[in-house]
Amino acid sequence: MAVSSDVCVLLPTMDEAATIEDVVAAYRDEGFENVLVVDGGSTDGTRQLAAGAGARVIEQSGEGKGQAVREAVRDHVTAEFVLLADADATYDAADAPAMLEPLRDGRADHVIGNRFADMRPGAMTRLNRIGNRLINRAFARIHGRDYGDILSGYRAFTRDSFESLSLAAEGFGIETEMAVECVKRGVAVEVVPITYRPRPAGSDTNLHPIRDGGIIFLELYRKAKTNNPLFYFGSVGTIAAAGGLLVAIYVLYDWIAHGIGHEILAIVSAAGVLLGVQLLMFGFLADMILTLHREQFGVEPD
Repeated sequence: MAVSSDVCVLLPTMDEAATIEDVVAAYRDEGFENVLVVDGGSTDGTRQLAAGAGARVIEQSGEGKGQAVREAVRDHVTAEFVLLADADATYDAADAPAMLEPLRDGRADHVIGNRFADMRPGAMTRLNRIGNRLINRAFARIHGRDYGDILSGYRAFTRDSFESLSLAAEGFGIETEMAVECVKRGVAVEVVPITYRPRPAGSDTNLHPIRDGGIIFLELYRKAKTNNPLFYFGSVGTIAAAGGLLVAIYVLYDWIAHGIGHEILAIVSAAGVLLGVQLLMFGFLADMILTLHREQFGVEPD
């Protein structure tokens, strides 16, 4: 089997002793000798097991998956291509060639593995599946691109394209942030079907669905400020205007029906409507400026 010397397999870890040896061995069996494990302070022997399986191991200086990925690519990766995967054995090393093909052919600079293409029974809880669907629909609505599975941890990208992204997420929001930045920067993205398997027995997830899901939704909305300002300002403006109108209807009804005036509520309703209209106008103007900027500098979403 040919050795893929132009690829670094990047595995962020945190207490993955139950699976790390098998994961490292699987990628090495596929011809990837450059396997880099960046560990977030495991206490179960993950680092030692990874090194024994043939991986290069470093301990990250900060906390969270996002910080681990940024630090690893910035300071420890010299290969042209990076294959990012989780170390919990849910992804299949045999899918790696298909993930890397769009990069090598020049069709894309960033590849996302779509877990929903071949999701094995038990790989994702019903709650997580619903949450993933909602987040993907929200992403498509806000940012105008449907990448199928923006929360997938199986990614392949060129080192140069990664360095062009403005990333700051510390934890699991790194996948969402990469997807948003790819749209914003006009990075060519391709989605590849992959297999997604249940975590092996004895392997516990570090993901907290409610907490991390909330963080991801907030990240999607926050990023809309510069990528889709009409949605960002327009949604708040619509809520403010609608709230003001509802209060105004109540004030008007009580005045006509019972002769009761609500001066303070009337002022609040007027302020709400005025704020909503101003935000909507600002959203339209910001969206026009963003469109002109993209046309001027040739930064169009892929």
